[in-house]
Amino acid sequence: MNFVNIKKIVVIKLRHIGDVLLAAPVFRALKETFPDAHISALVNSGTEDALRGNPIIDEIISFDRDIKNLPALKRYFSEIDFLRHLRTKGFNMAVDLTGGDRAAVISIASGAKYRLGWKSKKGFIGKKYAYTHLSEPDGNKHTVLQNMEVISRFGIDTKDLSIDFHIPEEDRVFIGNILKGRNIKDGDTVVHVHPTSRWLFKCWEDEYTAEIITWLLGHGIKVIVTSSPDKKEMEKAKRIMSLVGEGGDSPDSTVSPVNPGQSPDGLVDLCGKTTIKQLGAVSGVSDLFFGVDSAPMHIAAAVGIPVIAIFGPSGAFNWGPWDNSMRGDCPRFTDGAKRSRRIGTVPVGQTEETPYQKRNGIQTFGIHTVIQRDWECIPCGKDGCKGSKISRCLTDISPEEVKNIIVEKLKI
Repeated sequence: MNFVNIKKIVVIKLRHIGDVLLAAPVFRALKETFPDAHISALVNSGTEDALRGNPIIDEIISFDRDIKNLPALKRYFSEIDFLRHLRTKGFNMAVDLTGGDRAAVISIASGAKYRLGWKSKKGFIGKKYAYTHLSEPDGNKHTVLQNMEVISRFGIDTKDLSIDFHIPEEDRVFIGNILKGRNIKDGDTVVHVHPTSRWLFKCWEDEYTAEIITWLLGHGIKVIVTSSPDKKEMEKAKRIMSLVGEGGDSPDSTVSPVNPGQSPDGLVDLCGKTTIKQLGAVSGVSDLFFGVDSAPMHIAAAVGIPVIAIFGPSGAFNWGPWDNSMRGDCPRFTDGAKRSRRIGTVPVGQTEETPYQKRNGIQTFGIHTVIQRDWECIPCGKDGCKGSKISRCLTDISPEEVKNIIVEKLKI
């Protein structure tokens, strides 16, 4: 496909932090195809750090999500002002990786001659006419590959599908100083534990997570626990911390329950105390990440450390941690790969050589492992069983299963 006079490109991804991060290869493909173009990212406010510092991206434009909470008339004029300002930037190409109605309107309002997006049956009447180039998304593929399909079908591609996450030096120093203050030294084995998600129905049992932390400490492994500053996530993380030391089959009998305001040696509580970049710095000094399906899981994978992730209602074939050693010239990503329709083995329409080859169950992609039940109902994508906010497929996963995989990863 021939695109003419491409000088300014905007990529629209109005989603959450993890979604924005997984769009990184799209920017690389655009820069490789149009090396002289100015490339902008349009993202929701609060997600900018997923891309900030990426040298491929020339500008990050934030859409203020608080606009949605304004009274109708004020919201209308605020959005019009935003669209007018966007149009003045003179984009030649708009790439919509969001798929929603707002992103479609933004694509049109940008004034771009070429507008690439996903074909969707959802949304307002005539939405397909918001684009000049449409791709049919394959919902069985990993999100990284789905994002790439929006542009690769029109000749914009890259062989490097790695996920970039830039960590400023000051954030590395900040985390390094904290660890020095807790007597954690070079050569110590460190595990980053992030047990929470904005969606609590994706979280594992508090007692089980505490048991894993206690077990790790008992083996002399240093543990850094993080969470977002969200009130519900903080409450969950604090409860987990309070349970550390209450069991865990630890070989070290000196690990005792954590008192309020006090942590045992080797346990660092950074819950609610880090920025997105500092979360990446925590993973950067760690030997392993253990947690649930969340943005910090994707950040840890991007940083390049092994990830063990607990999955429940989500599909790992869509959202599993991405291994940065996998490149577009690898046979697993070629169009000629044999396809399979064996239900329960490879999702319908998915290549046999895609990152996570099964619909569910325990799977490994590169250095990462997803722990998930192999039940027929998984993935359901629901907020708990029958709307209960509790996912039985998560509560059924035992600490022993997790310990066995940690032993393999850390060789303890």
